[in-house]
Amino acid sequence: MSITLYVPCDSTAVSIGADRVAKAIAKEAEKRNITIRLVRNGSRGLYWLEPLVEVLTEEGRKAYGPVQVTDVASLFDANFTEGGAHPLYLGLTEELDYLKNQQRLTFARIGITDPVSLDDYIKLDGYKGLGNALNQSQAEIVKAVTDSGLRGRGGAAFPTGIKWNTVLNTPSEQKYIICNADEGDSGTFSDRMVMEGDPFVLIEGMTIAGIAVGATQGYIYLRVEYPHAHIALNTAIQKAYEAGYLGNDIQGSGKAFHLEVRLGAGAYVCGEETSLMESLEGKRGLVRFKPPLPAISGLFGKPTVVNNVISLASVPIILDKGGEYYRDFGMGRSRGTLPLQLAGNLKRTGLVEVAFGMTLRELLYDFGGGSASGRPIKAVQVGGPLGSYLPESQFDTPLDYEAFAANWTVLGHGGVVVFDDTANMAELARYNMEFCAAESCGKCTPCRIGSTRGYEVMDDILAGKELGKNIPLLRDLCNTLLNGSLCALGGMTPYPVLSALNHFPEDFGLTENVKAA
Repeated sequence: MSITLYVPCDSTAVSIGADRVAKAIAKEAEKRNITIRLVRNGSRGLYWLEPLVEVLTEEGRKAYGPVQVTDVASLFDANFTEGGAHPLYLGLTEELDYLKNQQRLTFARIGITDPVSLDDYIKLDGYKGLGNALNQSQAEIVKAVTDSGLRGRGGAAFPTGIKWNTVLNTPSEQKYIICNADEGDSGTFSDRMVMEGDPFVLIEGMTIAGIAVGATQGYIYLRVEYPHAHIALNTAIQKAYEAGYLGNDIQGSGKAFHLEVRLGAGAYVCGEETSLMESLEGKRGLVRFKPPLPAISGLFGKPTVVNNVISLASVPIILDKGGEYYRDFGMGRSRGTLPLQLAGNLKRTGLVEVAFGMTLRELLYDFGGGSASGRPIKAVQVGGPLGSYLPESQFDTPLDYEAFAANWTVLGHGGVVVFDDTANMAELARYNMEFCAAESCGKCTPCRIGSTRGYEVMDDILAGKELGKNIPLLRDLCNTLLNGSLCALGGMTPYPVLSALNHFPEDFGLTENVKAA
């Protein structure tokens, strides 16, 4: 019986030695005259255990990790190719608590398959959703997505079905599908994991979207800092064309959809949909005024669906198993699952896909294992660099769009960055203001000038200068940014700044007397 081993090709795993481990395993197997089949799979998302090496046994896949080159010889000595005991032995991969307690819908294949193997994808239910979509009317496809309750996973949480329905019912000789893959928030990596670990699910989701609304051209707007994803996407797109899943006659249906990848140039503001479209058109990435909405007049003035990677990658399972199946996960108006990315000061960092409704505390301790430093967790920033800082008193908030909004916080793209009690929240708030100033497109005055004045005021506050004057000034600047900015970059910068100020006033040098002023 041939021996099958799995070593991730995910860029995070590669950055900590996965390529070197794979070469060492191949070399050691050759030296010992052992024939192996080495599969480069995506990451399971257990990043504290990477590089995670798996071996296929009669009982299932067994895991060893984190494996370094220096461990390879001892693994062979321990007969790990048959699941032998070793200090790095973790047991059956699927039985690891971190994985077993998740609800993996969007990430069902990631870490299991060779990412660019179309055969692997099809064997694990790939393209079943598209097969169903080809036998339905456009309205039926849009209804399934609407019934599922899927909302935008990029941060705005706008109902996907409403956006698709608007594009479907807007007459035009040309329509477009854009995947916003400009994943630029700190602490986020779920988009990258999908594109590197299961690119076909994104391609299938975009193809279904195109058929649903009558769009024949799609673009994946990919951040330039993702070279591994770029290679994986282009490889998968080529294979999809060759197999008839893209092109002028998809699977003999007579329906057309074409897809290509376009690279961004590193501007954070191009994660905003209108500046992204400006960039795609070859212009500088400046935010557009709304209306008109992109669904009516988007790319090149045509009706355009703009969805995030996770939104589009959620579509195939909805069309495969039905909108009701997906809707049965979650709570309230937050339906389905959300891939949460654990980063910062945690023992177990990585990706967790669960249904909406779990509390932040459960996520931090049951999955994250508490702080890596062993110190109390002081604050958690959810939703990227524009997300609020949540204090311990808000850790029992359920992961739900409305529950977070009630606390003046956002779930955003699901990035979770953790800080222990050594963090200075005033310094972090100052960083958020400086980030906004650096990344502003400059089109609107509140964002362009307000953020610059903001971090200047923060410098004075950190120096303890005239707090009675500068704290109210900071709040006034935040109010201007919040209410006067053209897009969410300026409009959300007050979230981290004011949450830090409100929940951690002591880090700003505030006393009761100053607070009263």
